[in-house]
Amino acid sequence: MSELAKLERRRRAIYGWLLLSPAAILLSLFAFYPSIATLWESMFSRGTRRHPAAFIGGENYNDLFADPTFWIVVKNNLFYAGITVPLSMFIALSMALWANSKIPAKGFVRTAYFTPTVLPMIAAANLWLFFYTPGLGVLDQIGALFGLPSVNWLGQPETALWAIIIVTVWKESGFFMIFYLAALQTIPVDLREASDLEGASRWTYTRRIVLPMLMPMTLFIGVNAMINSVKLIDHLFILTKGGPSDASKLILYYIWEQAFAFFDSPHAAALTMLVLLVLGVVAAIQFFYIDRRTHYQ
Repeated sequence: MSELAKLERRRRAIYGWLLLSPAAILLSLFAFYPSIATLWESMFSRGTRRHPAAFIGGENYNDLFADPTFWIVVKNNLFYAGITVPLSMFIALSMALWANSKIPAKGFVRTAYFTPTVLPMIAAANLWLFFYTPGLGVLDQIGALFGLPSVNWLGQPETALWAIIIVTVWKESGFFMIFYLAALQTIPVDLREASDLEGASRWTYTRRIVLPMLMPMTLFIGVNAMINSVKLIDHLFILTKGGPSDASKLILYYIWEQAFAFFDSPHAAALTMLVLLVLGVVAAIQFFYIDRRTHYQ
């Protein structure tokens, strides 16, 4: 290889590293280093002034697996994700299909659907707190018109988590609708015209053409919805604080409680690493299996 070729190769390598360096620096500072530091902290005991933290390996993880509250939180989060993810995606798709059709006041409809998304999380939670208040809330006022008794929606283990689920679906559906609406507008009009010429019904066109072409966006929304299902904390502070009897406690609130209420940062770090592990498995499934099928590779 000539000196000129080596110089050109070196120049391209430097140019490539310069392009990568901003992302590499940001990822190192805000992703890789915090993850490694959290993993290291999860290997130590809870330190006090008299008894400094000591290396204990995986005992914090064993403590979590032996803690009944941990399994209650896991069950709550699985149930919460199993309801909110498909339901919010289905409602978002339905709203997008309607908002993309030829209806009057289309702009108003889209704005109305998207409005809950722009509300701050705390403001939305306070709004729904007014709805759920026993005796005075909107839901009880409506129920009283039909002779129904007052219900403490947030104070009963049977209804507390469902109340959180309703707030989440209401808040996220409009956000996901925007992505579906953008994807719908990329579908060529020629496909609709061709299906009309073939005599296909609206349902056949939606099932055979629209839904398959929306699959990449559906995968993207699904992954984001899964991530959102493990990072809810704002609503819990306002509505239930994880109660009653841990019936509505979710994983991120449990991590906050361990770290800042009980000042047990090693167990909070262990919980964080378990969440990162689960999200990493979901990402791996997305990139190595689902993504290939979605894009027909």
